[in-house]
Amino acid sequence: MSLAEYVDRAFEQPLAAAHASRYLLAAIESAGTREVVENGERAQRYRFFDDPHNDGEHAVLGNTATLNAFVDDVRAIAAGRGKAETILWFAGPTATGKSELKRCLINGLREFSKTDAGRRYTIEWNVSDADRGPGLTYGEEPVDREDDWYESPVQASPLSVFPTDVREDVLADVNDHREDADALRADADLPPFSREAYDHLEQQYRREGVADVFAAATDPKHLRVKNYVVERGQGIGVLHSEDAGSPKERLVGSWVAGLLGQLDSKGRKNPQAFSYDGVLSQGNGCLTIMEDASQHADLLQKLLNVPDERRVKLDKGIGMDLDTQLVVISNLDLEAQLNKHDDRQGFDPLKALKRRLSKHELGYLTSISLEAQLLRRELTGDAGVWTATDPEVLAERAAQPVTVSVRDDDGETERELAPHTIEAAALYSVVTRLDDDDHGDELSLVEKALLFDRGYVGSGEDRRDASEFDLADGADGANGIPVTYTRDVLADRLHADADRSHPDLAVERVITPGDVLSGMVDGLSSAPVFSDAERAEFNDRVAVVEAYIHDQQAEDVRDAVLAGEGASESAVEEYVDNVHAWATGDTVENARGEQAEPDALSMKLFETETLGRFDADTHYHGNDPTPAVETFREDTVMTAVTRHAWEHRDDEFHAHDVDLSTVPVLRDVLAGNDWDDVKRVHPEFDPTQWADPPEGTDTAAVKADAISFLVSERGYSRASAELASRSVISEVTDEWD
Repeated sequence: MSLAEYVDRAFEQPLAAAHASRYLLAAIESAGTREVVENGERAQRYRFFDDPHNDGEHAVLGNTATLNAFVDDVRAIAAGRGKAETILWFAGPTATGKSELKRCLINGLREFSKTDAGRRYTIEWNVSDADRGPGLTYGEEPVDREDDWYESPVQASPLSVFPTDVREDVLADVNDHREDADALRADADLPPFSREAYDHLEQQYRREGVADVFAAATDPKHLRVKNYVVERGQGIGVLHSEDAGSPKERLVGSWVAGLLGQLDSKGRKNPQAFSYDGVLSQGNGCLTIMEDASQHADLLQKLLNVPDERRVKLDKGIGMDLDTQLVVISNLDLEAQLNKHDDRQGFDPLKALKRRLSKHELGYLTSISLEAQLLRRELTGDAGVWTATDPEVLAERAAQPVTVSVRDDDGETERELAPHTIEAAALYSVVTRLDDDDHGDELSLVEKALLFDRGYVGSGEDRRDASEFDLADGADGANGIPVTYTRDVLADRLHADADRSHPDLAVERVITPGDVLSGMVDGLSSAPVFSDAERAEFNDRVAVVEAYIHDQQAEDVRDAVLAGEGASESAVEEYVDNVHAWATGDTVENARGEQAEPDALSMKLFETETLGRFDADTHYHGNDPTPAVETFREDTVMTAVTRHAWEHRDDEFHAHDVDLSTVPVLRDVLAGNDWDDVKRVHPEFDPTQWADPPEGTDTAAVKADAISFLVSERGYSRASAELASRSVISEVTDEWD
């Protein structure tokens, strides 16, 4: 388009003229937000960091508070609220998502620039016709060849073509109806390459006596505005650890000596002979990333004038205005380099640099479901981001099995990571990352991990929300087992058969939670990334994880053994309706649709036979409850009903309208299974026979049904169901009466 058409577009779509930080902010905000629970707190997360344009391939999992603080900084810089000189710095230990963040930023900006709202513009020049002037065409129109057009090598903004006062007037009109915080800026003058083209055109037209030199030099035959896709090298500059060269070469580029003689340099260095391949040149107009910044610490001090003055020098006499958002990414070793002169106090030569760096620290994940999601990505390549917020849904996903195809001596072989195996690896990793100095008497490390993951701990009447704890910012996520270590342990297990066998089932190809936890502990001694103190501490923390995972497996096995024996939802509702009527002196609707007194016999049978809570002979006088039963009904059942009624009240509320079976405490109390229930329901069951039960016995029938249930309802294979049930039943055998 022409320059005039571009200005019209800027009025219609102001983002077309946005400065770098404003454009970056718009790209981040364009994807919207979603709710997450991290470190026990609910927060809004920018979907941009889920890498939605690439189906989550380079999503930054977790660290939402850090990412939100980064966006707040970008917003302040974009609005010009005193942070213009800030260099944004991401730091953190290895394997915390820093490289993923870089890729996510690149992907997100590229894809946003492909949208109509995010179209980005620069300029290109054609000076091939200027020497002849408009009257020297011999009656023919000049040939407009594409080869004669040269794009700005630093993505110059079209607004930079205007003189300063005109540019300010245009922006004042564009910003007229925008909030001050959303105002657009364009402080950069034409960069050297484009300035050379403009000066050449201006000189020619002045010689010819053209009245409006600016209009002639920016005529569409000489200047056109071009849309470009933001990409690495064009709008995004990335400096890698392996990039070499002088500071000037790495930052902006270098002179190409051979070209100086070919160009009309007039005894000076012609900026057309500059390479413009430095990181700031590539990132002009949008984003500049310095990756592995500790490898380029010498450049950080050279960058001080860039955010302050928004300008960099190509040579002593040639400077270039910049419009780019600087982001520095490093491991924690950069901080050590920055602090090496701390003992000098006021004479620290790095003091000015440290003042300009706004640090955002990425930590290890402290959410079980996020860590489980990351491990599944590492093993299967499934990059889908879990956006569910229901803790039960996330817990179920974390516990799900994984099947991986591996190649061994027998060719392609399927390996099963049994249910709860990924969960066990994730939980142990998270537990090693938690600070246990606080809440030691209130929360175990596993409970703290569950609190961080769900926002609450416990269930029913024992449930406690994160708001009830003083979760002061501590060292959670600063240290611990990195995901790369866990991934390698899992990979080793996938490529080796376990030392066990079964006559009918390939149990040696199943990786159990115990296999992974033992592998993670055994590998600590030889892993160079851990200190002796860390090895000892991590070794001590595995026991609580083993106990929790065993409880999860035991719950699966109990549910399987008692499948079909629990109360139906309608039976639960009937019982609760009767208890509610009994406690409040109300009536219930019977099968004939009549209002009647609560059914004492029905309540007694439910409490004795379904729940197994009470004995019919000792806890009742006929059908009337003793004080113990009355206390259970009032404190355990009615307290939950009353609370649920209050939380779900509205103008039309009635207790009868509530689906009482959804009350957490009722679900836990009424549907809970324990080993006493197994003894009551299966009096002939003998756990000592579980490994190889005799045919025709109650134990054989119970096991067959339980294995089928685990396979169909809980995702086990027959081999992993056999291993899990053996492990659980062997634990209860010694205590079986």
